[in-house]
Amino acid sequence: MRFELADDFLKYLRVVKNASVHTIRSYGVDITAFNNYLNTEHAGMFYKDVDKFVIRGFLARLQISGASRRTVLRRLSSLRSFFKYLLKEGEIRKNPMDEIDSPKAAKPLPQALAYAQIDHLFSMPDIDSYLGLRDRTIMELFYSSALRVSELASLNRSDFNKAGLTIRVRGKGKKERVLPITKIASGFVIKYLTHKLRHFPGKLFSEKDREAIFLNKFGKRLTTRSIDRMFKNYHQLSGLSVKITPHTVRHSIATHWLESGMDLKTIQTLLGHSSLRATTIYTKVSCKLSEKVYNMAHPRVLKEKL
Repeated sequence: MRFELADDFLKYLRVVKNASVHTIRSYGVDITAFNNYLNTEHAGMFYKDVDKFVIRGFLARLQISGASRRTVLRRLSSLRSFFKYLLKEGEIRKNPMDEIDSPKAAKPLPQALAYAQIDHLFSMPDIDSYLGLRDRTIMELFYSSALRVSELASLNRSDFNKAGLTIRVRGKGKKERVLPITKIASGFVIKYLTHKLRHFPGKLFSEKDREAIFLNKFGKRLTTRSIDRMFKNYHQLSGLSVKITPHTVRHSIATHWLESGMDLKTIQTLLGHSSLRATTIYTKVSCKLSEKVYNMAHPRVLKEKL
């Protein structure tokens, strides 16, 4: 009876839902695994008798067998669809999956670039060109102050304090914070803001938006999408294997701050995190990075590899 209902469900997916062969095969594998568990632990049990405790037992068996989190999540998803179908067809009175919470997918640690990789990436833009200068300025500001891409795109001239070496940003929830910037970043901002092509009336690059710091080639405010696309281009040009986005640079400077001895509370303030918990992830990144640097640089470790 169980196998007949499972076959009916797979047929429903194929005929009614027009699911792909790959999708149907995956559902079939997951439901078969559940049926095998029922045969082993609950012989003779019908689907109408399955409750949350049976489902939890199945999940426990998956974990004991060493199933990956991805496999567990997929099998849970398949069972949700299957029992929803059974409820719709009147085969069960109550859906046991309604009382089962899916485990949260593990968040991968943010990748941090080593300083040499940052240096290499930042050497990609041609700063002798107007747009190349703009792009290098963007990179320097990201690394200087760990900005979010939305924060950088919304920067105005009035936010930049060249005398005080600070910049005012509007973060999540429109919360403002004033951040220090490096002399190097400040120098690039000044050079970009005063570039002759930016103030050449009637030409392609001449500014149309007189408030925004960063402009596209038509003189209007640069969008976050354009900044992401710019990073993608320089990433390909750099030849670096690690994935690089504006957020990668934000992660990198936060990790480098921690490596240099900055306390978490200060890093939290600079990043604009509302909770310290969001900042503590960098302690894990820092440990991972330290181990990698240690293994690459320690004479004893290098000698052991010979």
